[in-house]
Amino acid sequence: MLPYNTDMAPVILPEYGRNLQGLVDYCVNIPDREERTACAYAIADTMAGLFPELVGDNRDYSQIWNQINIMAGFKLDIDFPCTVVTEDKLHPKPEALPYTASDMRFRHYGKNIEKMIEVVANLEEGEEKNLLISMIANHMKKLMLQHNPEGVDDAKILRDLALYSKGRISLDPKQYVLHEFKEIPVPQTNKKKKRKNP
Repeated sequence: MLPYNTDMAPVILPEYGRNLQGLVDYCVNIPDREERTACAYAIADTMAGLFPELVGDNRDYSQIWNQINIMAGFKLDIDFPCTVVTEDKLHPKPEALPYTASDMRFRHYGKNIEKMIEVVANLEEGEEKNLLISMIANHMKKLMLQHNPEGVDDAKILRDLALYSKGRISLDPKQYVLHEFKEIPVPQTNKKKKRKNP
């Protein structure tokens, strides 16, 4: 009984087929280096015969050797006639992103709120600053409601705003009222309609 392809080892470059992949796998495991090298050259000639456009008129086998090295899982130990692609170049590891480890007073507001408050607190007094303060305060309330859906004290939001701005933004909770946010109920569509009796 023939095995299914899904039960067999994967073909790294499917365009060459399973038989050529098997030849490369065999070549990698030849213990004698000279015999292994001769086998690799024979495989390169076979691949060039299958895809002559890869070598072109100048018979440049560099692309063929790169593909043999990839098919071998970069484990083919021979003296290649040219420089071949390495695993590091084919699958380069991304550089680590520099994360700034900075403390946040209140995680439910996030770092961006702190940055926005710092910018707005340094603006000149005027209508634009007042509008931005209102937007930030109401957004803080929305974020707080996500953290505590049971309810939020507006005075607490305004105290946090003053704390973040080091007292440069000070709003009286008796005079400054934040928006009321209501949760929109999710419509239920899974209920089956009852059939009416005839």
